[in-house]
Amino acid sequence: MKQKLIKAWIFILILLFFPSLIFAQAQPQQEIPPEFGCAACGIFTGATIFIPIAIFVINIAILIWVARDAKNRGMANPVLWMLTAFFLSFIGLIIYLFSRPSGQLVQCQNCNNRKLE
Repeated sequence: MKQKLIKAWIFILILLFFPSLIFAQAQPQQEIPPEFGCAACGIFTGATIFIPIAIFVINIAILIWVARDAKNRGMANPVLWMLTAFFLSFIGLIIYLFSRPSGQLVQCQNCNNRKLE
C-alpha cells in the first residue's frame, strides 16, 4: 500500500515538472525568440489557474441543480444529495440521476413551483 502511494506521488511529480523540463531544453538547430518561451510559460500557468476554477464552477452548478431538482421531486433529504454531489462531483451526479424518482416535472397552479407529476 505504501509503495503504491509513493509510486503515485512520483508519477504526479513527474507530470507536474515534465513541462518545465521540456521548456528548459536548449534547441541548437534553430533560434527561438525568448517571447515564445514566455508565451508558453504564460499559457501553461494560465491553464493551471483556469482548470481548477472551471472545475469548481461546474461543481457549484451541479450542486445547485441537484438541490433544486431534489426539492422539486419531493425527495426526503435534498441536503444529503447536495453533499453527495459536492464531494463526489460527476460520480455523485450520476448516482443522483439513477436514484431519483422518475417522472415529469410540471408547473404547480397554486404556487408556480415545479412539482413531480
